[in-house]
Amino acid sequence: MQTANPLAILYRHRDLVIQFTRRELELRHKGSRLGHLWALLSPMMMLGLYLFVFGLIFGGKFGVLPTENFFDFALALFLGLSLFNFIAEAIAVGPTLIVNQPNFVKKVVFPLEIIPLSSVASSLYYSLLSVLLLILLAPFSHGGLTWEALILPVLIAPLAMMALGIAWALAAIGVFVRDINHLTAFVSTAIMYGSAIVYAPARVPASIWSVLRFNPLLILIDQARRAVLWHAPVGLQELAYAYICSGFVLAIGYGIFAILRPYFAEVI
Repeated sequence: MQTANPLAILYRHRDLVIQFTRRELELRHKGSRLGHLWALLSPMMMLGLYLFVFGLIFGGKFGVLPTENFFDFALALFLGLSLFNFIAEAIAVGPTLIVNQPNFVKKVVFPLEIIPLSSVASSLYYSLLSVLLLILLAPFSHGGLTWEALILPVLIAPLAMMALGIAWALAAIGVFVRDINHLTAFVSTAIMYGSAIVYAPARVPASIWSVLRFNPLLILIDQARRAVLWHAPVGLQELAYAYICSGFVLAIGYGIFAILRPYFAEVI
């Protein structure tokens, strides 16, 4: 009998996880002449766009560095969006992950848990490339780059947990509620504006901040900017809270997936 422990399932089928992740990466660039080169070109083009629109035209600032210019602002914005897009993609593709794989659903012994995991893993790959690009450019900003940036993996880990929990939950719910796919764009945009991606948390009115400060995504993105670009100490209490929330999302997401999984074949 198959164990209900998701870690044991994923470890047992680790080779299949790697195979499906590679498949996801290949499908993204299938038929493209430049192939995986787009994984670097796309974030570079987006960074250039942010520099022009938000930096030069709107003159945006986060107001943390006294010498902040449009390049510093663009890097902070780019880092926030790179991390947020990891979650946004889980929300966007989650509802269709199982629905689009009917052949695997009908195979009783196939571990369906790996389908959302491979999707999240491929998204993580692209997010890490964007973060790598930012790290390469950070030394040219006013804040520079210090050893504090080494804490980034500690900040990205709970994001991965959160994304996987969301993907598992939406993949299962999407089998039964097809309309949920029409809500993901709105939900993703609402989360973006509620996570201080394009503005500094300090600019939020106190009445609104009393609610937003509990958003773990906002905390992780703000802490990442502090560590990489602004060289401020990472709040251990905030980090612990983010890990607890991410673990909760992961557990709830898998719980929903495990409960609904026996009924997938009947619906699909």
